[in-house]
Formats: sequence, structure tokens, C-alpha cells
Amino acid sequence: MRKAFAEGLGTAMLLISVIASGIMGVNLADGNVALTLLANAIATGCMLYVIITVLGPISGAHFNPAVTLAFALRGEMVTREVPVFILAQVAGGVLGVWAAHAMFDLAILQTSTTMHRTGGAQWFSEGIATFGLLFVIFGGLKARPDAVPTLVALYITGAYWFTSSTSFANPAVTFARGFSDTFAGIYPGHVAAFIVVQLLAVGIAHLVLRRLFHH
Repeated sequence: MRKAFAEGLGTAMLLISVIASGIMGVNLADGNVALTLLANAIATGCMLYVIITVLGPISGAHFNPAVTLAFALRGEMVTREVPVFILAQVAGGVLGVWAAHAMFDLAILQTSTTMHRTGGAQWFSEGIATFGLLFVIFGGLKARPDAVPTLVALYITGAYWFTSSTSFANPAVTFARGFSDTFAGIYPGHVAAFIVVQLLAVGIAHLVLRRLFHH
């Protein structure tokens, strides 16, 4: 339960940073979408560094069902913990979205109506983003474990800019962002395809990275 709470809390804090920084960016950037995205990316990267560093010793700091499944495929998780972690991540993500809305005095319950993200290019982008995240995590654990928080934070900050989908790379984050009609939201009808691609990327990454890093 301590591990599950850490996963839920960390994912909630991640979504607070994603949603709230998007709202703040829109409020301050005067219509400059590039500046809003920059603020969104930096805030998310900063939060990732903090929560991975602080909560990593407790739960491993997954905050992402794709990461949890990847560790399970490698035999590095107790099987019964997998659904508990994923449930905590999804619940934490939604609570984080609601907390962000509350901070900016917005309606707590929303669904995204404006941010349509779909099509082959964006799906391929999500596959690349998710594969890249797992590459960074498992490569970092192999080469320099103490640098993983920095590596993940830098990767996601950069991936906001070099992927057409702005790098969700996380089924829990994707699902939760469907509940926000703000800058970082995603139309709920497009959530399922993103998650399918993310999970397919987990399988591909498992086959490739296991060989690359000699697990």
C-alpha cells in the first residue's frame, strides 16, 4: 500500500504540473503557443526530476503503466503489484487533473473538446516517445542509475518539442488528460488509440532493449 500510495501521489503531482503549467502558460503568454508549450515542458521536466528522486526509493517511481508493464516483462516486479500500481497511477492522474482545475478556479469536472490529437503521424510519434522513454530508463539504469531522474526529466522536456504528439508516452497521463478542457487536454475519443500505441511500444522496447542492454 505504501508503494501504491507513492505511485498515486507521484502521478497526481505529475498531472498537476502538466495541466496547471498549461493553464498558466495560456494565461501569461498572450496567445504565443510556442511560449506556452515551453512553459509546459519545463514545468513537467522539473516535476519529473523531483518526484523520481523523492519517491524512487519507495516505489521505483514509475508513475506510468507503460513503465510498470515494462518492468513486469523483465521479471523485475511482483506480479500482484502490477494491477495495484496501474490503478493507483490512473486514479492519481485524474485526481491531479482535478487539483489543477481547482487551483485555477476552473470547473473541476471537464472533458476535453478542443485538443484533437489523432492520425498516423501522431500515433507513430507516441510510439517513438514511449520507446524513447523506456530506452532512457533502462539504458540509464544500466549505465548510471543515479542519473535516471535527470535523464527522464531531460528526455520528456525535449520530447515535448521533437514529437508531433508532444510526448504523452504514458497511458495514465493520456487517460487523465482527457478530463481537462485546457491547453494540455486530449479529446476523449482519441485516447484509446494513443494508449494502444503506447502499449505496443512497450512490447517492442522489451524485445529490443533486452538485447541492447544485455538483460
